[in-house]
Amino acid sequence: MEFVGFTLRNNLFVAPMAGVTDRPFRQLCKKMGAGLAVSEMVTSNSLLYGSAKTLRRANHTGEVAPISVQIAGADPAMMAEAARHNVDNGAQIIDINMGCPAKKVCNVMAGSALMQDEELVGKILDAVVGAIPNTPVTLKFRTGWNLANRNAPTIARIAESAGVRAVAIHGRTRCQQYTGEAEYDTIAMVKTLIKIPVIANGDITTPEKAKHVLDVTGADGVMIGRAAQGRPWLFREIEHYLKTGEHLPPAEVKEIHSILLAHLEDLYAFYGPETGFKVARKHISWYTKGLVGSAAFRKEMNVLPSIEQQMQAVNDFFCQLAAEHAHLKYNSEEALAA
Repeated sequence: MEFVGFTLRNNLFVAPMAGVTDRPFRQLCKKMGAGLAVSEMVTSNSLLYGSAKTLRRANHTGEVAPISVQIAGADPAMMAEAARHNVDNGAQIIDINMGCPAKKVCNVMAGSALMQDEELVGKILDAVVGAIPNTPVTLKFRTGWNLANRNAPTIARIAESAGVRAVAIHGRTRCQQYTGEAEYDTIAMVKTLIKIPVIANGDITTPEKAKHVLDVTGADGVMIGRAAQGRPWLFREIEHYLKTGEHLPPAEVKEIHSILLAHLEDLYAFYGPETGFKVARKHISWYTKGLVGSAAFRKEMNVLPSIEQQMQAVNDFFCQLAAEHAHLKYNSEEALAA
């Protein structure tokens, strides 16, 4: 896919997710078939540029290009400065967050709260695009603030006129958070109104759903978030299905075991032993969600006190799975309880 001046492997995007799309996860998703992975949002507050969290979020060492960094904030001048700062530190694409529904973000009029103020949206986009004329700017937003105010078409036109090079739209309003089902009619409407690429996001969990969303929206690509947590190989499954109309064979337990171990080692190295050990817990939980016997495993794993014991528990669990089945075996009841 040709995208804002870069040639991507395909039209599959990793959604920016706070606390999830760190460098280890982005690199893994790209390795497993994603065309582009957007970083978790980086604050536009320059006072926090030197904080450990912000420095980690802006760490792209060894990452496969193009490097897309998402910035968040509500002040045009601060957003412009944040764009320049991140470009100076390796960002090749700047993505603007107008989609996050979290209260702590919306309470400071950032994220999807900005959709309530279309004039401010225009000022922010003009400021950021003007600050980095040689770097493409993209925008992620929702269908609207609430069901009565689905103004995504207006926001999309403001973005295009400001010089934004592509947009990604989550098929829910801010007030819906992540509840209910994503709708794609609004995304389809936006696609008819603007000439820049439109990426569809929301509830894309299977290869069939990815094809369906592309078909009904006419979007140029799909963005996948929560469905990739603990299942980064979803990208290669979708890529194969879109190319051939056929499914890849189910993932083998031994391969997933190996992928998880490498991911854990990356987390320990990236965050340091203490924080990496804690971050690893949620990833292990995501990888094992719904697998036969995983509920008891997670309960025990989450109270283990050391990296060595955490790794041993993972090895024991997956070795037992591999001895019983060549492929991952899910228990629908455990999946619901997980």
